[in-house]
Amino acid sequence: MKQGELTGLLCVAWAASLLYGEMMAYWVPPLWSCSWPHLNSTSTMGNVGDQNGYVKVAVLADPQLMDRTSHGLPPKSFALEMAQFYTDLFMHRAYMSSILPFKPDVILFLGDYFDGGPYLSDEEWQDSLNRFKHIFDLKTQEKHTEYPVYYIPGNHDVGYASLHSHKPEVLSRYEREFGEKNHRFTVGKVDFIAVDAQTLDGRQEGKASSSWDLVKNVSLGSHSNSRVLLTHIPLYRRDWTYCGRNRNSPVINQRIQRTTENQEIAYQNYITEESSNYLLDLVKPVLVLSGHDHDQCTVVHKAKFGNVVEHTVGTVSWQQGNLHPSFMLLSVSNVTTSTASSPQEAVLTQLCFLPMQTHIYIWYLLLYIATLLALLFWPTSSKSFWHQICGTIGHCRHLISSNLFGGSTKEKNEDENVVYEEIWDAEGTMHLIKKRLDDPTMRSSDKGPVVRGSAVMRPTAKIQNQDVEVSVNIDTNSDVGSNVKPALKTSKSRTKIIVQRLVRTLRMLTIIAAVNVPLYIMLLFKDWNDK
Repeated sequence: MKQGELTGLLCVAWAASLLYGEMMAYWVPPLWSCSWPHLNSTSTMGNVGDQNGYVKVAVLADPQLMDRTSHGLPPKSFALEMAQFYTDLFMHRAYMSSILPFKPDVILFLGDYFDGGPYLSDEEWQDSLNRFKHIFDLKTQEKHTEYPVYYIPGNHDVGYASLHSHKPEVLSRYEREFGEKNHRFTVGKVDFIAVDAQTLDGRQEGKASSSWDLVKNVSLGSHSNSRVLLTHIPLYRRDWTYCGRNRNSPVINQRIQRTTENQEIAYQNYITEESSNYLLDLVKPVLVLSGHDHDQCTVVHKAKFGNVVEHTVGTVSWQQGNLHPSFMLLSVSNVTTSTASSPQEAVLTQLCFLPMQTHIYIWYLLLYIATLLALLFWPTSSKSFWHQICGTIGHCRHLISSNLFGGSTKEKNEDENVVYEEIWDAEGTMHLIKKRLDDPTMRSSDKGPVVRGSAVMRPTAKIQNQDVEVSVNIDTNSDVGSNVKPALKTSKSRTKIIVQRLVRTLRMLTIIAAVNVPLYIMLLFKDWNDK
């Protein structure tokens, strides 16, 4: 392959990889792998594909924006800035190119918008808030008129009950920006009950009362609409509970940490069993949505009024321990439940996966290694790529035909039917001549020496040993001086070849970079700049 053809092929490979990894991979969910559940459902709540019978809701969980508390990196350090940039960029692309093309009517966040929310200063918290609004295109209030956005708090936003008495400003600044931490809202003909799960198991009655007050008020109200319970922390599940085929990481069992002072909860994986059962009995939901776990999990709870499905939605970020980030689509009925054959049909769900960013970066690394190896070790040839392919195919056909028709056996037989004869010339130098066994010169009657010109041919070497040693020594001594110069020339030629290869590799890498680096920069920032 010519150098120009190899460079062009590598340029095309890099351009195709960048176009897919930085742009087209985010088009896969809306174009190919995911759709609104009501479009494929046979639910009695409405006809299949009926756009007016359902309200479309997109659910996102645990963006958990990285900050100085994430990996112990110094604030404003280059490593932290780069980690934040590429994490934020992924979520922004996912939101703009994978989620919004579905044209949802409602956006729902399930908590953990920041990583170290309770421990950030007001300035740091405001900076994280601005990043959050930019990532999810919430900079202007006009966006809320296109589709309403609802939030519930997570433990990385407001902390647990043990923190509230020490840092009341954490709650106040959250509610000032995102609204009340306990609230309810209606979408279509379904009521959504959002609770602050971090305080449900709190020992301080006053801190936990606001969450339970909402739950009790809901239980006393009319139950004409179906209900969906929203909680950041999942409900109780037994250890090693199977989470379904969509889970990619090991199951996390219950773990509760309490403070030493007043035994308040400092961390928990799930709501306790007692609080979970009480919550289900009061709310009586047809569906439970949660986050916190960072991975997908679907379980069925056995309540007094029947079975309830809980979907734990995986994180939307690729930096939170899940190689398969995801989001969920809900089709919420616009028809009253009195006409439904089953209350569960009021809300249909569909889990959707985002691009696997880690795998994309691994592919870039493998392609870079392959590029270096190709440029360094690909043989230099004046033949074109297609000529080499044709030559390789022809050579393979020749090898196959020779193996099939015994070509190799013939060559072996030819070697077996020959004999090597020693011939000494007039100067005493020995030569080996290959003769066939059936050659006329090898007849049994030819036993004497034959003189041809100045060479004497003998069937065996009868010259004295000392003569042979003298001849060899003379030849060896005469070649010592002549072998030094070829050795030096060979070393110089190898060094020259290595230098030429390195220069050629650098030149071709420069050409590949000149073509693809501008493309990468353009793709990197095409959606990131403020509009």
